[in-house]
Amino acid sequence: MSSSIDLNAFIDHPINDKTFESTIPPIALREDCIAGIDEAGRGPVLGPMVYSLAFFPLSEESLLKKLDFADSKTLTEEKREEIFSKIGENEYKKIGFLATVLSPVTISNSMFKRSKYNLNQLSHDTAIALITRAQQNGVKIKKVFLDTVGPADKYEAKLKHLFPDLTIKVSNKADSLFPIVSAASVCAKVIRDRVVNDWKFIEPNLHFSKEDYGSGYPSDPKTKSFLSKNLDPIFGYTTFVRFSWSTIKNILDDKAIDCQWEESEDEEPVVESKPTKKISNYFKAVNSEEKPQKTRLNAFLKERNLEPITSPQDFCHF
Repeated sequence: MSSSIDLNAFIDHPINDKTFESTIPPIALREDCIAGIDEAGRGPVLGPMVYSLAFFPLSEESLLKKLDFADSKTLTEEKREEIFSKIGENEYKKIGFLATVLSPVTISNSMFKRSKYNLNQLSHDTAIALITRAQQNGVKIKKVFLDTVGPADKYEAKLKHLFPDLTIKVSNKADSLFPIVSAASVCAKVIRDRVVNDWKFIEPNLHFSKEDYGSGYPSDPKTKSFLSKNLDPIFGYTTFVRFSWSTIKNILDDKAIDCQWEESEDEEPVVESKPTKKISNYFKAVNSEEKPQKTRLNAFLKERNLEPITSPQDFCHF
């Protein structure tokens, strides 16, 4: 087994999320395992966010402390690649992992939902899905350690409710406290770096390299230059960019063309000063000696093939 992993399933279709899996060490199917979860790419304005779950036999947990794992942010890219390449071989042969790559499109669409759904909720749901998938694959997870997203106590309580048979610990800086979380951190960072370095722009006639757009963090001069030079005043940016970031919103507000949506011809214009109609307005008494006047339907009702009833007694027909 080797950690050599083909990421083309995502690279060739970067608007669709994808979960990648290492080969499962046989011991992980027989013995209880410890698992760690961490992410890479939460802060950048460009590219995906990657969540990874690493697992290792609980009986050999002490061995993890002797390996080279550390918070991926404290390691050079070369060192991370070196460690990642060892997973599945020699003293690293009992480590397995899963990693979910969340596309910039998913991140933006999630945060733009009409019902509130922020990055923390997306992170929670991704971590939950990784634990569930590992269990479905037969990995005998017993303990899970995670870096916190939002208040640690609330996140931990949420996970314990969903996985009552597991021992779960959510901590600040878990990637520097628990080697198994450090392992997940390395996996997530290496996979994100590879995807960003080899990004394929799906928009026609767009060809850039990492030298053009940098790390993707808003403070990176190369990223700033990329965003400044590649704004379409009408359509905004390529799908490589997270539209939900405040950095992008500020640029669009300042430099993009303001677009207004026209109302359809058969729809009445909305007058803001006009008070909202009460539902009781649709209950109109009809004088038996008078011919009922035809009421012009509100666009909302018309689109749904609904008609106003003449009296509350009409409810008996439903």
